[in-house]
Amino acid sequence: MPGITGPSDYSKEPIRHPSLQINSKEPFNAEPPRSALISSYLTPADLFYKRNHGPIPIVDDIEKYFVSISGLIENPKQLFMEDIRTLPKYNVTATLQCAGNRRTAMSKTKTVKGVGWGVSAIGNAVWGGSKLTDVLELVGIPKLTSTTKFGGKYVEFVSIDQCKEENGGPYKASITLSQATNPEADVLLAYEMNGEPLNRDHGFPLRVVVPGVIGARSVKWLEAINIIAEECQGFFVKKDYKMFPPSVNWENINWSSRRPQMDFPVQCVICSLEDITTITPGKVKIGGYAASGGGRGIERVDVSVDGGKTWIDASRCQKSGTPYTADDDDNSDKWAWVLFEVTVDIQQSTEIIAKAVDIAGNIQPEKVEDIWNLRGILNTSWHRIQVQVTDSNS
Repeated sequence: MPGITGPSDYSKEPIRHPSLQINSKEPFNAEPPRSALISSYLTPADLFYKRNHGPIPIVDDIEKYFVSISGLIENPKQLFMEDIRTLPKYNVTATLQCAGNRRTAMSKTKTVKGVGWGVSAIGNAVWGGSKLTDVLELVGIPKLTSTTKFGGKYVEFVSIDQCKEENGGPYKASITLSQATNPEADVLLAYEMNGEPLNRDHGFPLRVVVPGVIGARSVKWLEAINIIAEECQGFFVKKDYKMFPPSVNWENINWSSRRPQMDFPVQCVICSLEDITTITPGKVKIGGYAASGGGRGIERVDVSVDGGKTWIDASRCQKSGTPYTADDDDNSDKWAWVLFEVTVDIQQSTEIIAKAVDIAGNIQPEKVEDIWNLRGILNTSWHRIQVQVTDSNS
């Protein structure tokens, strides 16, 4: 494609932050230390988790780069960056989370297939760009459209990268046209992250951001937008990122029996302590993040310091100095995580647990065994920390 290329090897990868935990070198998949996630409400780009399926594309000439929009529409177009930048710019604060977040912990119950992830395959940022609704209007698709007059019902996003799962073809995904044309869904063609141009790892020069949905649908390095009659037929929609029950294995799996995963469930993780932590007796600050998909705010975060016998209501916040209310769209960011915190007194070794409830009353499963699945996605079980207390005088 003019202006941008998807390499077939890893010889020109960008430089990454040295603190990242590398889970896969080629393709590069890495996450920050969990403590970094709660150091600020917005996650710096260099500490935002990196999820890739192939070598990072290279922009040769930004002036030649364009996105083609075609398919079941009357007026196909090619949009250059200057065309996209002439549209109204929106800033949307949204949390992206890999569907495989906490996969490593699920794998300890029974082996799963996929890149291992700790608890940090998640991040929160302000994404700047054009709303997809405005872009689609340029090709004659009005807002709040569910079907084009030519039968288009889905919007497919195609990357420029090369993935082995697609036999060297590009990564692709889709969302419904009704979601794509709903201004309230805040789907963006983003060219900024936290007020700066996207870096290469995060999709420079242009990416899709689909708030409230697993990160797999927010396609980076956008090459094409196709209006299609059925959902995307790519590998990552048809044969990946689907939630199966624990009884399904690689011998009896039927990929067509499950819909592609979209919204992520309610999630909560302690980030101030490692999974096994040694402390001295006394006051301990427990902090972490909680998030739910679909724009559902966090109603409550419960913390237990006695293995689940009793619970404490942790404080929740987003922006400093602004009280957080789960369903207040004027003062809270509905697509973003909340950070929680509570200070407790711990005098003996114990198990600390955190769990969240969203505004729809959705809760997290108590045990990972109940949601184990062969791909290891959506581990939203109660997060547990084992704390060993040592005598401060020893």
